[in-house]
Amino acid sequence: MDKVRRILVCVCKERASPQRALFVQSITGHFIDGGDDEVEVNCSLEKNQFVVFRGEKGGGVPLKRPAFCPIKHLSVTEAAAIPLDVQQRGVDVGVAVLLQTANQRVLLTRRAKELRIFPNVWVPPGGHVEPDETLLDAGLRELKEETGLKLEPEEVCPKILGLWESVYPPMLSRGLPQRHHIVVYMLLHSSLSHLQLQSSLSPSPAEVSACVWADGGLVRAVVSAVDGEDREVGVDDLPDTVSADGGLTDSSLPLAVFVSRAPASGPDVERVSTGTKFALELWLKSLETPDP
Repeated sequence: MDKVRRILVCVCKERASPQRALFVQSITGHFIDGGDDEVEVNCSLEKNQFVVFRGEKGGGVPLKRPAFCPIKHLSVTEAAAIPLDVQQRGVDVGVAVLLQTANQRVLLTRRAKELRIFPNVWVPPGGHVEPDETLLDAGLRELKEETGLKLEPEEVCPKILGLWESVYPPMLSRGLPQRHHIVVYMLLHSSLSHLQLQSSLSPSPAEVSACVWADGGLVRAVVSAVDGEDREVGVDDLPDTVSADGGLTDSSLPLAVFVSRAPASGPDVERVSTGTKFALELWLKSLETPDP
């Protein structure tokens, strides 16, 4: 048997055996009736399969897709036009780390402009889960590779905040889907402040072009800029610039970058990813209702 090179999503309904999800299949849509875009699910990573299933009510995490999810709106004709090698990819699994400092800031990174997928977009550190890794192992590895921050499993308190169905390009108006992921947003609590962690921050230029330790005020502004909507953004008297960290080229960035929305057409813009906004909103809620 060929060695597993990628962890793929499998879906399971009721007591049926897990089945590998198809590239053109909406994972969110698999568990809901109608046009809803969010559902509570459970997940497990076993034998290099990431299984998403419905468990007992109240014990799961939110799984969400954007209202404009390309897979949701894909027509039969458009699905048939996707190259066969892309269709055969299945749905990949990624993990993204929301690193919360002792003084309640979270680390956001700007993806390098040379990257093929979501260049120049702000996200938490993260990437693919490798074979035989746990989700925590993958998150800590990606955190170290991208930012230089090395944390040990016993130093953090991991919690899955939610799952995000991510497709690239993010809208059909920008082309047919090329990548389809379920991103696991994992919250890690550090006992150190962002200033204490800052001395160890050493981003990889091949992957990260800037870093920001976002506080609650900035995060609230970010999540108020809902992609696909045009309601007013709550900047709450925030300064016009945001301090960047990590020793890279930008020392400050315009606030407008962090409250930009995903454009419906044309080239993408520097912005916080839609999935990251979902995760940051869950993070804000976790601050309001901390674990006992």
